[in-house]
Amino acid sequence: MNAARLAGQVRIVGTGLLGTSIGLALRHLGVDVILANRSPAALRLAIDYGAGREAAPGDDPALVIVAVAPDSTADLVAAELDAHPGALVTDVASIKGSILADLTARGADVARYLGSHPMAGRERGGAMAARADIFLGRPWVITPHALTTPAQERLIEALALDLGSTPIRLSPDEHDRAVALVSHVPQIVASLLAARLLGGSAAVPALAGQGLRDTTRIAGSDPELWMQILGANAAPVTEVLRAFRDDLDGVVAALEDPAAPGAPTRLAAMLTRGNQGVARIPGKHGSDARYETLVVQVADAPGELARLLTEIGEEGVNMEDLRLEHSPGAQIGFAEIAVVPEAAGRLAEALEARGWELARGGQTQGSTS
Repeated sequence: MNAARLAGQVRIVGTGLLGTSIGLALRHLGVDVILANRSPAALRLAIDYGAGREAAPGDDPALVIVAVAPDSTADLVAAELDAHPGALVTDVASIKGSILADLTARGADVARYLGSHPMAGRERGGAMAARADIFLGRPWVITPHALTTPAQERLIEALALDLGSTPIRLSPDEHDRAVALVSHVPQIVASLLAARLLGGSAAVPALAGQGLRDTTRIAGSDPELWMQILGANAAPVTEVLRAFRDDLDGVVAALEDPAAPGAPTRLAAMLTRGNQGVARIPGKHGSDARYETLVVQVADAPGELARLLTEIGEEGVNMEDLRLEHSPGAQIGFAEIAVVPEAAGRLAEALEARGWELARGGQTQGSTS
């Protein structure tokens, strides 16, 4: 067990997915974690999971982390600032500007508040979905404001590094504009596309391949939580959606008469810009390297996937990414293994020699998200 960079007690208010995950990770490092939740049952569950302990007389946390829904964040941050005058208080909500504005308007001691946001999560919420490794390799945004001190920034940076994240500094407004594009609008697009599956022939969903699954994966997220997030970040989200709508209108116009002069060019430009945009998404270790994909057929039987991964390791090849796709109605699946191009041919020959059936894929962006 590695030593934590954080010193002193850490209090976590909110034992949902993020709060419990932070607690699990910090407890693994030996940090004294104090948990609080308005629901006694949710608190007991997180404690039973090993994410921390109940508050006790004499507790004196150096850091308080508020991990609750966005519409409750400012209230609880203000309460924790009052209750713990020697602590720095942060929160992990996915919006930052409106929380700081709310705290400032009510006269809270924002000199001891520094918002942050780990860019990590899952489609399922609650303590039962928590994982200590959920933050590994993910960005953790720190949003300093006019009263923030360097020591406070270093404390939140230590938290992020302890949890395996990469600290990134943005102003609250810069953060909100950024997450509108990379997180909030994708949720809307995924939900709208998934909603098109409702009604109509039952055969349509049966045709779904990995492309639809990838595009709609986050559509299973909690509607109540996302209503709060979108409402709190409405202006930046609206700005992105307007530009998206204009682009979409251009595609619709081109497809209404695809043979018209200029229509093929507009469609090609749209697809090319998409290629250029996805190439900017960082992949493993923050790089934008491109990998070659091997598609391996895997029997839907216990131990088969584990055997494949073990044999890849035995060949001395580092797997950069892995994606699984099941074949509807068949007892097989497909494992898409991304490796560096110079290892692809050697690995393909080795796997075929070991009896695996595979087909070469094309290049793929080095992304694990």
